[in-house]
Amino acid sequence: MSQARDAVTAPSPLKQWWLKWRFHLNILLLLIPLGFMPKYFADAKMFRGESGLGANPIENIAVGPWSISLSELLAEAPRQDGPAGYFKAFNASLCSSCGSEVKAAYLRIGKPRSLRAAGTIFFGNPHRMSTSLPVPARTRADAELWITLEGWDGSLHQASVPLAKASPATLAWLNKQGGKP
Repeated sequence: MSQARDAVTAPSPLKQWWLKWRFHLNILLLLIPLGFMPKYFADAKMFRGESGLGANPIENIAVGPWSISLSELLAEAPRQDGPAGYFKAFNASLCSSCGSEVKAAYLRIGKPRSLRAAGTIFFGNPHRMSTSLPVPARTRADAELWITLEGWDGSLHQASVPLAKASPATLAWLNKQGGKP
């Protein structure tokens, strides 16, 4: 009975390897995430607004008595959002003096027919507003982004920016999709 308790079995080769290398493997598990830290900090800086509005900024677009700066969030093709279609994220910033005068800001591909069809509404504070713009796959290459600003007095002002200037990546994606010429 005491012989069974005192018998020592040799550990398997796998266990010997694990006991020898586990410290080094754990160090490796700690070092791998460090390779992703620069991208993480760059993304965090962008989302906080410390690195500007985003890619391809267009500064001081005159929209009636106000001005707005527009930028795509990332210089990449629109992303598919399930059955809803493709969407592209844009950021905008109102001028410092007109933030309290503007009630709402809208963005749309193609000229809006009315305020009811003004497009997607921007949300956020006046100095960093965001929206996700639906991008139909059959959009024309010469399409324009229309910005509609609505004042607290009910006035509407519109301006347009060529899609090619606002988002070259979207234009390249449309050409790849076979959009209308």
